[in-house]
Amino acid sequence: MAEAKILWVDDEIELLKPHILFLKGKGYEVESCNNGFDAVEMARSTHYDLIILDEMMPGMTGLETLPLIKEVRPLTPVIMVTKSEEENIMDKAVGSKIADYLIKPVNPNQVLLSIKKNVHQQQLITEQTTADYRSQFASISNSLSGAKTFADWCAIYRRLTGWEIELTESKDESIREVLTYQKKEAGEAFGKFVKRNYLTWINSRGEETPTMSHTLMRSRIFPVVERSRKTTLLLIDNFRYDQWRAIASLVAGHYDVAQEDFYCSILPTATQYARNAIFAGLMPLAIDKLMPDRWLNDNEEGGKNMYEEEFLRRQIKSAGYGWQTTFDKLVRPEAGRKLIDNIARVYDADFSVIVYNFLDILSHARTENEIMRELTEDEAAFRSLTRSWFEHSDLFTLLRMLSERGHTVIITSDHGTVRVENPIKVQGDRETSPNLRYKTGRNLNYNPKEVFEINRPAEAQLPQSNLTSSYIFALGRDFFTYPNNANQYIRYYKDTFQHGGISMEEMIVPYIVLTPKQ
Repeated sequence: MAEAKILWVDDEIELLKPHILFLKGKGYEVESCNNGFDAVEMARSTHYDLIILDEMMPGMTGLETLPLIKEVRPLTPVIMVTKSEEENIMDKAVGSKIADYLIKPVNPNQVLLSIKKNVHQQQLITEQTTADYRSQFASISNSLSGAKTFADWCAIYRRLTGWEIELTESKDESIREVLTYQKKEAGEAFGKFVKRNYLTWINSRGEETPTMSHTLMRSRIFPVVERSRKTTLLLIDNFRYDQWRAIASLVAGHYDVAQEDFYCSILPTATQYARNAIFAGLMPLAIDKLMPDRWLNDNEEGGKNMYEEEFLRRQIKSAGYGWQTTFDKLVRPEAGRKLIDNIARVYDADFSVIVYNFLDILSHARTENEIMRELTEDEAAFRSLTRSWFEHSDLFTLLRMLSERGHTVIITSDHGTVRVENPIKVQGDRETSPNLRYKTGRNLNYNPKEVFEINRPAEAQLPQSNLTSSYIFALGRDFFTYPNNANQYIRYYKDTFQHGGISMEEMIVPYIVLTPKQ
C-alpha cells in the first residue's frame, strides 16, 4: 500500500509522540505542529494526504482553523479530534465537511482505522471486491449450466450486473477481462436458453412461463393500482437494470423500494413490438388481427407507436376497471416542463402513465454523434451519463413531486439495449426491415447457426408483411450487416447500443415498485 503524508495538529503534540511513532512504523510520513496558524501555512506550502486537527487549541480553535485549511486544500480530508462530546460541536464539525470525528483519548488503532478509511478506502475496497469476485467466479459459472428458468437467469443477470458495477473503478485490468469473458459466456448460454423456450412461453401459460410484455399490465401493474390510492407508471424507453442501479441512490431519498424484479420482453425487443404489446395486453399478431388499422408492419410508412393510449384504455376497460387515467408521452425536453406545469391532472388520476423517451434518444445520438460516442464509450460511462441526466432532469422533479403527494410509482421499460461488437452478414431485398438486431422480410439469406430464426411468424404471434416473410434475431453482441459497403457499415455501428435481438440486457427488463417515504 502506498505511503501517505499526514499533518497532525495539536497544542499537546508532545504527548502524542507514541501515536506518531506508531503511524511511522506503519509506513506513514507524519509532520506535526501545535497551533492553527502554523497548520494553515504548512497546508499552503505542502500537499498532505490527510490532516488530523485538534478542536480545542488556544489562539485559533480547530473549528476556526478548518475553513482556512479548506480554502487552500479543499480536497484534503480532515479528521477532527476533540475532548468535547457536546452535540453542537459535532454538528459544526460535520457541517464543515470533515472526513471523520474522534473523541479523546484516542488510541493508535482508532487513528489508523480512520486514516485507512479516508486515504486508502478506494484501494482497499477495490482489492477486497476483486478478491470477492474471484471467489464467486466458479459459483457463477456453475449457475450458468444449472439455469433452467427465466427466474434463474434473472438471478444470474443481477449478480453479473452487480459485479460489473462493483468492479467499475478497479485498476486490475485482468479481473475486468475475466468478468467480460464470463458475461460473454453467460450471454451465449442465455441465447441458447431463449431459443429452446421462447415459442413455448408465447403459446402456453405454464408455471415456468415468465411475465412478458403482453401480460405485464394484467399480472403485475393492475394489481398494484388496485392496492394503491394513487399509482404512476413510469416507462423509460431503453432502460436497463444497470441504469436503474445508477439512479437508485437518488430515488432512495424520496421512495422506499417495495419490489425490485424483472419481466421478459417479447421479440423483437423493439419499441414497435414490445411497447405496443404492453399497452394493448396483446401480442403483435393479435393487435394486427383485431385492429388492423392500428398496426403497421416494418416495411410500411408511418408512426409505429401512435395508439398506445388507446390500447391502454381498451385494456383497462376490458379488465373491468373504471379508473381515472392520464397518459403522457415525453419526447422533447419542453414536454417534461409542460407536464410539471400541469401536474394537477396527474395528481387527480387514479392511474397515470408517463412514457419517457430520453434514453432512446441518447442511444441514437451516441450512434450518430462522435462526441456522444466518446462520452459514453462503454457501459460504465453510459451509466454515469444516465445518472447525471436523471439528477438534473424534469423526470426527477416529477418523481419528487409525486412522492410528496403519496403516489406509488412503478418504473419499468419496454426493452433494454446491448452494445454490439460482432457483425453477422445477412442478405435481403428492399422490403427487409432495417433494424440491426432483427430482420423481417422474404428471401432472407443468412447462416442459420448464427441466428434465432422464426420461419412461421404466427408461431411466435408475430404478423408478417407477406406470405413468405420470416424473422431472424441476433444473439449476444452480434449485429446484422449487408455485404455491400460492409466495412463502412461495421465501423459506423460497431460498439453502439442497439436493441431488437436476444440478450440479457435487452430481454431481462427491470420492474421496480416504489412507495413514497412518509
